[in-house]
Amino acid sequence: MRRIAKVDGNQRAIVAYLRAHGCSVVSLATVGGGVPDLRVGRNRVTVLMEVKLPSEVSRKSDTAAMQASFRATWRGGPVVVVTTPEGAMAALTAHVREVAP
Repeated sequence: MRRIAKVDGNQRAIVAYLRAHGCSVVSLATVGGGVPDLRVGRNRVTVLMEVKLPSEVSRKSDTAAMQASFRATWRGGPVVVVTTPEGAMAALTAHVREVAP
């Protein structure tokens, strides 16, 4: 039986910040299988975000292995690891600029 998805303590702040800055945000935290926590869209660009607490970025676990496997086989847009609201916006903005006409 699958456990209830753990949501990192900083995820709500990141979601609120992104939405306040005009982003669409969908939580994918319950999907499992290494799928990142958030699907974020802005200016017709979608980025998948894995939310981590700063203290857990380098933590090794079975979940981290599944997340690495997902990133290695994902054929869509970028997957980024974020720890702060400002870092999430910076990562998104960098990718929005990459695809701007």
